[in-house]
Amino acid sequence: MVEIEAKFRVSDHSGVRRRLEANGGSLVGRYVETNVILDSPDGALRSSGCGLRVRRMECVEGRPAGATLTFKGPREPGPLKRREELEVAVGDAAAVRAILERLGFKVVLEYEKNRERWSFGRCTVELDELAGVGRFVEIEGPDESAIRDVQAELGLGGLEHEPRSYVSLVLARGES
Repeated sequence: MVEIEAKFRVSDHSGVRRRLEANGGSLVGRYVETNVILDSPDGALRSSGCGLRVRRMECVEGRPAGATLTFKGPREPGPLKRREELEVAVGDAAAVRAILERLGFKVVLEYEKNRERWSFGRCTVELDELAGVGRFVEIEGPDESAIRDVQAELGLGGLEHEPRSYVSLVLARGES
């Protein structure tokens, strides 16, 4: 499967949330995510632009989301973030992490994110907050046109897409 998304840095989420509510958006849920990023000891995944993640989502409100194991391929060229994403639901994030560590993968980063997930048109809109990094709106959809339409409807038309991943942003915070 190919993931296509755009991420925008915002000062707060209230205006976007109001537009989602006013234009027929549907709140899926609010979550606290724990993201564990793993790599081989030689860093081969990250150096090739790939990622391996175990994510646990604690549901605060709405539809439960559980845990996932995700592989992300290298970013493809283009104006929006586009990359292969293979994801599977898992019953026990801690056990999956332990299995991957036994297979030789090392934890290179662990971070939390508060996420509010909305369904809006043909897209998923996520209002994300990472302590020490900032607030973001992420729009994921079937194609660039759908994402750009939602961007405009949410009043984000004048904002530039943040091309860096959350992993890169969190790591950059640690280097400052």
